[in-house]
Amino acid sequence: MELHLIWRRLEGDDPHRAGRELLAQIYEKQVGGEMPPIVIAPRGKPDFGEGDWHFSVSHSKGHVFCALCSCPVGVDAEELTRQVKPGLAKKILSAGERRQYDAATDKNRALLTFWVLKEAAGKLTGQGIGFRPDHTDFSLSDPRVRLIDGALVAVCTQEDMYAV
Repeated sequence: MELHLIWRRLEGDDPHRAGRELLAQIYEKQVGGEMPPIVIAPRGKPDFGEGDWHFSVSHSKGHVFCALCSCPVGVDAEELTRQVKPGLAKKILSAGERRQYDAATDKNRALLTFWVLKEAAGKLTGQGIGFRPDHTDFSLSDPRVRLIDGALVAVCTQEDMYAV
């Protein structure tokens, strides 16, 4: 599997345009040539439609992140400073995740960690968050989540989705 992740600060830019520009940049650098047209799959997931490369784009309030991969991929990011209402935990966490959340000293970071994992997984499958987010079993120590420039970023690929 070949995976590339790049990012940049938004600094007032249109996040959708910035995401497309970043995707074109990483495609040209890693694959060579012009990026193919983007098509929208039946469930709404953007894709190249054909070829061996897949992508996912996420933007937060201050950043845009782009993953380009040789297998299906999903990326999601949230600024660590974003404050999430604790009541969301009851709606989106499974029983195992809820136990981790309840034991966490930084509840906001814990909830954001689970959120980016769930969103990245939903983007990977093309189901979005509608895949029943309370039916996952993620861990707060999941290696697919990293802190990049003040944002929690999760990258899930088809190859690692069930390996961790």
